[in-house]
Amino acid sequence: MVTAAKYQQPRNPQIEPQEKGNTAAIVVVSTLFFLFGFITCLNDVLVPYLKEVFSLNHKDSMLVQFAFFGAYFVISVPASKLILKYGYKKTFIIGLAFTAIGCLSFLFSAKVAIYAAFLCGLFVLATGIVILQVAANPYLTQLGNPERASSRLIFAQGLNSLGTTIAPSVGAAFLLSAAIIPKEEILKLPHDQAAAYHAAQAQAVQFPYFGLACLIIIIAVALSFFKFPSSKTEQNNLKINQSEKFNLFNYPKLVLGIIAIFVYVGAEVAIGSVMINFISHKDIGNMGLESAAKYLHYYWGGAMVGRFVGAYVATKFKTHKVLLTHSAIACALVLCTIFGSGYFAVFTIVAVGFFNSIMFPSIFVLSTQGLGKFMEKGSGIICMAIVGGAIIPYIQGAVIDAANMNISFIVPLICYIYIAFFALKAKEKLIR
Repeated sequence: MVTAAKYQQPRNPQIEPQEKGNTAAIVVVSTLFFLFGFITCLNDVLVPYLKEVFSLNHKDSMLVQFAFFGAYFVISVPASKLILKYGYKKTFIIGLAFTAIGCLSFLFSAKVAIYAAFLCGLFVLATGIVILQVAANPYLTQLGNPERASSRLIFAQGLNSLGTTIAPSVGAAFLLSAAIIPKEEILKLPHDQAAAYHAAQAQAVQFPYFGLACLIIIIAVALSFFKFPSSKTEQNNLKINQSEKFNLFNYPKLVLGIIAIFVYVGAEVAIGSVMINFISHKDIGNMGLESAAKYLHYYWGGAMVGRFVGAYVATKFKTHKVLLTHSAIACALVLCTIFGSGYFAVFTIVAVGFFNSIMFPSIFVLSTQGLGKFMEKGSGIICMAIVGGAIIPYIQGAVIDAANMNISFIVPLICYIYIAFFALKAKEKLIR
């Protein structure tokens, strides 16, 4: 067996790879993955919730994901510059501050009960999540033994999945437990009664997001007292990054990896976004939204289990082979969902979560191999590709409105086919 050492990251002079001394920092940063996993997955509950509250079609309800993941395209590169200017510690605190402000904005959005206000608040919230993720991914990759970079990142992603596993249950308890009037009934109500209903339903988001804001503020204060190993980028490395031009196309594997991240995040988010509505459909699970939300819990729970298992597997098998296997099985499961019905389709689409598990960290490690001093810039560009979470779900929503739920899964199927292609190409020496 060949370990993941073949895909090890280069040593960065700003962080000494002494794993024993950096254990506390690794644990602290890994817990941030739990936080932004939890917040991100709440969107999967927000989509069906706001769809019903504001009587939206599938395509318009996906603007929740568009607003959130669109921030990755806009903010990722500026976030990487924050790391170079302020170092990792201050960047983490800045990210947490934006996240808290975004959560607090939901108090205002609920008061005015305007869909666009929720979308603006989500963008601010996502800005903080982007900053955290752009900083956390390369920091963990470089912090400690480079031979275990893939395993370390997959473990952190496992904590991320723990957050995404818990979030649907928490979100459903607050947002989907109340009786929701069907769209047809709302249209029959007088205008003032319909407006009052929208306002009352919108206010259900206030308590959970206010609670999140308080928790994030506490974490930010705690981090301000924590000493990170070499938390500021060395001046020599900063000068190199400023004086040398970074040419993206000199790193073909990075280019392919950016596309792979785009389609991976898009597929994972799209499936999660439509899952509650898909499973609740009379031809699939034939159940209420709150009951269907439990299966979303299993979808993200599968990703959590897969990532903790993957943290070990990544030390035993070549990273590109693990990625190829997972993407091929994901293709088969999505294909079964397209042609399936009833609980068979429920099982196949939920099972995709397990095989999504190692994709992001594996693609990230394979893509950034050989970047060296351009690691921060590479991380920023890769995180821009997370905008796939904004675009792919929107496309799938449009297909649902034009055709049906089952057929719409051809969108994530195409995404997984590309990831399998990337895994095949990643074994080749594409670096200049």
